[in-house]
Amino acid sequence: MTTHFIYQAHPSRVVFGAGVLQQLPAEIAQLGATRALVLCTPQQRASAERVAALLGSRCAGIFAQAQMHVPLETAQAARAEARRLGADCAVAIGGGSTTGLGKAIALDSGLPILAVPTTYAGSEMTPIYGLTDAGVKKTGRDARVLPKTVLYDPELSLTLPLGLSITSALNAVAHGAEGLYAPDTNPVIALMAEEGIRACTAALPRLQADPHDLAARSDLLQGAWLCGIVLGATTMGLHHKLCHTLGGSFNLPHAEVHTVVLPHALAYNAAQAPQAMARIARALGVAADAPGGAPAALHALAQRLGAPTALRDIGMPEGGLDRAADLAVTTPYPNPRPLERAALRALLQRAFEGAAPA
Repeated sequence: MTTHFIYQAHPSRVVFGAGVLQQLPAEIAQLGATRALVLCTPQQRASAERVAALLGSRCAGIFAQAQMHVPLETAQAARAEARRLGADCAVAIGGGSTTGLGKAIALDSGLPILAVPTTYAGSEMTPIYGLTDAGVKKTGRDARVLPKTVLYDPELSLTLPLGLSITSALNAVAHGAEGLYAPDTNPVIALMAEEGIRACTAALPRLQADPHDLAARSDLLQGAWLCGIVLGATTMGLHHKLCHTLGGSFNLPHAEVHTVVLPHALAYNAAQAPQAMARIARALGVAADAPGGAPAALHALAQRLGAPTALRDIGMPEGGLDRAADLAVTTPYPNPRPLERAALRALLQRAFEGAAPA
């Protein structure tokens, strides 16, 4: 049993429950803010307008141009708009793309962010930001980008399409899974990670049976919250490196990339991280010594849920696999198993084809 470790909690205020969006004006006041810039993607303009109406005179305007992987040009445009409107905070309603845009504003200006997640991305719980410039996604950590307040309202996820709900939740599972074998993990994080994985994967079959199951949506949000804390408190390894490479360099959809790659990345690390694999298997409700273990169980779960399991099905060009493998080994980072270019190229080939993890 671990007897010495460090756990650094990140300060954030969480308001959780069906209907808590109505408390947004009070939470803006709690921050001491009076002019909120509302952020969203073009597709979620209606949600942003609902938020603007709720805020009334506290709304400075809407910036509806959030994009996947936060292109640098979009971040610069959002920062300029915040300055032009004299905004003293930002409300990010949506998924990881919108939260990421809020973080890009905060990184430059220190503007406080209030996040209203409508997916299970978990970004709202982390001081991690990402910006994509010239096809390369770069990430970093800065305390300024951590949202000050998060409103988790499961009612807002009822309109999230089933397919995206599934991949978004499996993206959350990836945060928990990698947190279990991170070099800076600890017993507190391990508890959060295992419960987060369990909550998400147990809720998904219920959601598949009834996409409007509010209790299942609530459980998914709680699981994503826990996995988001894990993501923010530990150093991610191979899986996240590969997903950032694939997403930023080939403009692949974020949650779907995580869904496809995760079983393969876990299989790559399995022999060097047996305790983590045992905890993931337990969270999934399968025996640790089941054929293929946790990686096979996750791959099978994705198949049962109708989620994508092949990179070629989400827009990855086969001709880009060599470049992806080269990029993945360019920068060293902590991982249970050393990064071997040939083994990574084989992993990417299996993920491209949708083969079972090996």
